[in-house]
Amino acid sequence: MASENVQTLTDANFEQTVNQTPQPVLVDFWAEWCGPCRRLSPTVDELAKDYNGRIVVGKMNVDENPATPMRFSIRGIPTLLLFKGGQLVEQVVGLADKDQLKQMIDKHV
Repeated sequence: MASENVQTLTDANFEQTVNQTPQPVLVDFWAEWCGPCRRLSPTVDELAKDYNGRIVVGKMNVDENPATPMRFSIRGIPTLLLFKGGQLVEQVVGLADKDQLKQMIDKHV
C-alpha cells in the first residue's frame, strides 16, 4: 500500500528509520481490512509527494508488525504518528483531512 515516496515500515526497521532520520517522520498505521485506512491512503501518498525531501512518510501494516503498534498503545486505526528527532510529537487517530494533517506537519518542518 506504499507509493514511491512512502517507505514500508516494519518492526525491524522502525527504530532505525525514526531515530536516524534528520527530518520529521510521519507513520501511518493501517491494515488491509480497514476501510478508513484505505480512504486515508491516497491522502498520505499526497502528503509524501508534497513534503518530499522535508519529511519521511512511512506506512506500517499492524497485522504484519504487531510489536511497534503495541509499544505506542495503538488501539484504533488508522493512526498517524509524527516523530521529530526520534520523539513522538503529534498523533491523529481516525480519518483526518489533508488540511488538518498539513497543519500538524507544518508545525514541525
